[in-house]
This record gives sequence, structure tokens and C-alpha cells, in this order.
Amino acid sequence: MTAVNNQSASAKTLSTTDTEAIRHLKQAIISGKHWYIALLEAIGLWTDGEETYNGRHYRYLIDGEAFDWLLLAERLCQAVDGLLPDDERLALLFHGEPPIRLTKEKFKKLIGSGKYHQYLNYFYGITVEEALIQVVQEEVRKERRISGYNNEQNLPNEVYRRIYGATRAILLKHFRREKGRPRLKSISLPELKEFTYWLFKYRLKQCDKARVASDTKKALEQLTTNGFPKNKISMILC
Repeated sequence: MTAVNNQSASAKTLSTTDTEAIRHLKQAIISGKHWYIALLEAIGLWTDGEETYNGRHYRYLIDGEAFDWLLLAERLCQAVDGLLPDDERLALLFHGEPPIRLTKEKFKKLIGSGKYHQYLNYFYGITVEEALIQVVQEEVRKERRISGYNNEQNLPNEVYRRIYGATRAILLKHFRREKGRPRLKSISLPELKEFTYWLFKYRLKQCDKARVASDTKKALEQLTTNGFPKNKISMILC
């Protein structure tokens, strides 16, 4: 099974392979296969890195490296609307909780080794990076409370300076200039994910290995505090 291919955002129609992925998903569920297994098989067959569907643009592969598998799962679930248990579908898409537990090896086999590597890039580069920003934000808030300073002013700037050595505004400006993007006042969710992944790679370049390892450990601990299943993290890390 191939990894997701990075394709132009102008692509409007599905490739033959991706049409087959949807067809496989429908037929597998109708024939009695568990919908989650069928979904992962369909993800394994999927090739497009992005597409526009029903007026919405989906970017499954970020920076050609990080695979947002839950976004693709959402798209595929729409294609078989009415065939899935609503409670299980919502638990997966909104909380990342699968209806059945699979080993890392089984999950990897179903989606393919290439996509699994891209999935790990997304986990560390976006999920863990977001957790790191959150935990440092809480550290700064705690320090301010202890010192009697509860003002939230400039909190984001302090957080980004501690992690990346510059303010969020400066980093975002650098990111957009590097990507050839216009300077806008707002940021969309897809661009925010790209920016977070860019921050992850920026941090790896700027920090020594010991600091990177320490920050990663702190972020993983924050994920478990936020309810991210420990067994899921163990599965990813093993």
C-alpha cells in the first residue's frame, strides 16, 4: 500500500484509486466486515494528498510528510453516511477513540507502512507540538499567579519565546514568507496545522537533542493529563 501523495490543491476530481477506495469501503461494510477495519483498508487504498469535496478543501498530507488520518477518516465516513453506528463514528472522529482495539502492527498493516510513517509525523509534529505549547502556557500562567500577576496580556508571546525563541507573530510571518503565503490577520485551521508542523521542525533545528527529548516527554505527559489514552501512546511509541 502506498503512502498519501502530495497533489495540487486545484485537483477537483477523485483519482480512480480513490474512487475504488470508497467503493471498497461501502462493499466491505455491506458484506459484514467491521466498519473500522473496512475504513482503515480504504485509507490504505487512498492516494490523494488533498481534494475539494462538497465545497470544502481537505488537506490530508501536510508539508508532504504528515498524514492527518482522522481528517481522511471523516471524509470517508461521509461517503458511507447511514452505514455506520453514529456513536462509534463520533467517538472516533471527535475523540480519536476507535470502536475496537488494534495492535500497532495490525493498524500499520491496514493503512500501509508509508502512511503509518506519515501518521507518526503528524502525531509528533502536530499533536505533540500542540500539547507542548499548552503545557508551557500553563507553566507561564502558574508562574504569574505565584508572583501575583494574573494578567493574560502577552501570554502567547511569552510561551512562544520560551519554546521557539521568538514571538508567534514573528514566527508566523517567517512561516508565511517561506511558504510564499500572503500576510493575513487570521489563520485557517488547515494553515494552523501547517504552521504547527513548521514550528515542530523549526524547534528541532534550534534546540539541542536533550532539550527536544525533555520537551517531547513533557508534551506526552500533558496529552495523558488531557485524556489521551496511555495505551494509545504506548502503541505509537513501541
